[in-house]
Amino acid sequence: MHARYHVDDTSDIFSPALVIFQEVLEENLRSMIAIAGGPQRLRPHCKTHKMREVIERELALGITKHKAATLAECEMLVQAGAKDIFLAYNVVGPNIRRVVAFLEKFPDVSLLVTADHPRPLAELGAAVQSTGRTLGVLLDLDTGLRRTGVPTGPEAEALYQRMAETPGIEPAGFHVYDGQNHQTPLEERRRAVDAGWKPVLELRERLMSRGLPVPRVVAGGTGSFPVYAEKNLPGLELSPGTCVFHDVGYGEMFPDLQFNPAALLLTRVISRPAPDRVTVDLGYKAVAADQPAGKRVRFPDLPDAKEVLHNEEHLVLETPLAAQLQPGDELWAIPRHVCPTSALHKEAYVVSQGRVSGHWSVIARDRCLSV
Repeated sequence: MHARYHVDDTSDIFSPALVIFQEVLEENLRSMIAIAGGPQRLRPHCKTHKMREVIERELALGITKHKAATLAECEMLVQAGAKDIFLAYNVVGPNIRRVVAFLEKFPDVSLLVTADHPRPLAELGAAVQSTGRTLGVLLDLDTGLRRTGVPTGPEAEALYQRMAETPGIEPAGFHVYDGQNHQTPLEERRRAVDAGWKPVLELRERLMSRGLPVPRVVAGGTGSFPVYAEKNLPGLELSPGTCVFHDVGYGEMFPDLQFNPAALLLTRVISRPAPDRVTVDLGYKAVAADQPAGKRVRFPDLPDAKEVLHNEEHLVLETPLAAQLQPGDELWAIPRHVCPTSALHKEAYVVSQGRVSGHWSVIARDRCLSV
């Protein structure tokens, strides 16, 4: 383990635990700003951490625009002091009245949402109009992920026109998330991003030539972040997320992104069931299990360890170093996917200058706070 992850005393850390190394986190935030070319170009996604204290540090660095995936995350952002929030999620069903309740509870906050279909757009417009307000809506564009959004063609053009004509709705630009672009070589990723970007620009020009405003384009995720950072389009907002904490998966997939893991897991050996095996208390209730079995976590001090069995409260490792470990021994682990891992923990221990300095609540892991 690198010296940056040293902790003087771990005796009060109950494992399995999520541990945030504050200096590494702040270093990642500064690197994110440097890649973007300034904090004003950023709209980072809070879904990776869901913590008020991280947002407070972003605000202190001049990052005033923020992106979320749930209304609970939006409310957490408000609690931290954010005033410009983009809910990058299509609002349907009862969440429409929750959006209205959010607007009424936080009238001084600028909220944006997405849409990709006329039905919920009309329902949203009617609900917002009944309050005498308007709501900015970004057209969700699909450049190849095939998860949400409409292709950048006639359907997108017609839907954006409908946004402009819907009472209660203000067309507020585009949302362009290209999570399908995870090419490891940067030049290959750049070509893939640019291929999807060209029709976005063409759609923007067509709409603007008709007198429709396209004030912003919120583009990319962590992988495509450095590619979009090279572009100078007015109103372009960059929205990386994972790089704030970083993890094994993104470290392997995007080696050009020079971030360091800021959120690690402290686990302890609870058994040695065989000469070449140790069992630790890092079940899949403490580390994300969305990755394939055997590839969910990395142990820096056990580089040859194999994950051979993963249950709710247990992780069994095969390692030639098993004989050196005893029940009660501590190990540090880096999650392969930190975003769903952080949501498994009610709170995180925070380490600064080698000492546990406090706890941060993962407050927005709840689906609903007050609205």
